[in-house]
Amino acid sequence: MMNDDDVVVSGASGRETVEDLRRSGALDALFERLDAGEVEMTGSQGLLPALLKEALERGLAAELTQHLGYEKGQTSAQARSNTRNGTTKKTVISEVGAFEIEVPRDRAGSFTPRLVRKGQRCLDGLDAMIISLYAGG
Repeated sequence: MMNDDDVVVSGASGRETVEDLRRSGALDALFERLDAGEVEMTGSQGLLPALLKEALERGLAAELTQHLGYEKGQTSAQARSNTRNGTTKKTVISEVGAFEIEVPRDRAGSFTPRLVRKGQRCLDGLDAMIISLYAGG
């Protein structure tokens, strides 16, 4: 667990981030929990699927924000023709196991996600997707 004093440098590579976590002791604490069997690495309740789920859901939310043209929770005096309309659960299968994600939707039904396409159940090219997600902002 990181303290307020622990700062991860923005724009750092994955390796640099791991080194920051190692120096802070957070990585050791995580590996202790893995070794003790408190946390699974893979499987439906594993650490890697949970991290991937979080990354995908954040990316999908960012795609919907770009599609709608306004941030979640932002109010406007003018009426919007299309707004957020909750989420739909979807089970996806990846290299680290199967897990459920919440795909956001819009009222008009015009949102077509690119990160996890409609009808897509198997994540392919996962590394390329995550890199493009971060590259796109």
